[in-house]
Amino acid sequence: MAQNPAVFAFDVTICGLNDLDKHASAGISHVLSLLDAGTPRPDSLGSYGTIAHELLNFDDVIDEYPGFDAPQYHHVERILAFGERLRADGGRHLLVHCHAGISRSTAAAGILMAQFNQGRETEAFLRLLDLRPHAWPNTRLVSFADQALQRDGALMQGLLAYRREMIARKPHLRDIIRNIGRGHELP
Repeated sequence: MAQNPAVFAFDVTICGLNDLDKHASAGISHVLSLLDAGTPRPDSLGSYGTIAHELLNFDDVIDEYPGFDAPQYHHVERILAFGERLRADGGRHLLVHCHAGISRSTAAAGILMAQFNQGRETEAFLRLLDLRPHAWPNTRLVSFADQALQRDGALMQGLLAYRREMIARKPHLRDIIRNIGRGHELP
């Protein structure tokens, strides 16, 4: 799905592990993998040809929980460094994936689109509605990115605008979000 080049300098695709094979011939130049702790590079990326790839391992949680590797500030620093690499390489098409393509990958995609578009953080997160219409970006990642980029809450406001619009489009998600213990994230 193409983006307005005046706003975002690269195309973005978001998916889960099960959909990686579908995008092998899409001209992907950079891949960011956000997978559970200990999960290796997906074998299916071998069919992508020459790509710049970054693998980060942490669990999809929004707080510290025993037995889980929560996202940390240094993970977001690596996501932002990958964004710098994407820009320096003149990257054309970024694919961001996690296990399901719902939380970690959408947070990272929003962060990367906002990284070089200060003042357009809300636009970056609202773009996720078209890219992945059934997502719920990871709050912890976005919060760390807001700090790292010194955006004074602009990324979090973008995430909130996204969630308001998502709930307006799909009101039944309120119950699902509450049932998975993340009701405090509802706008």
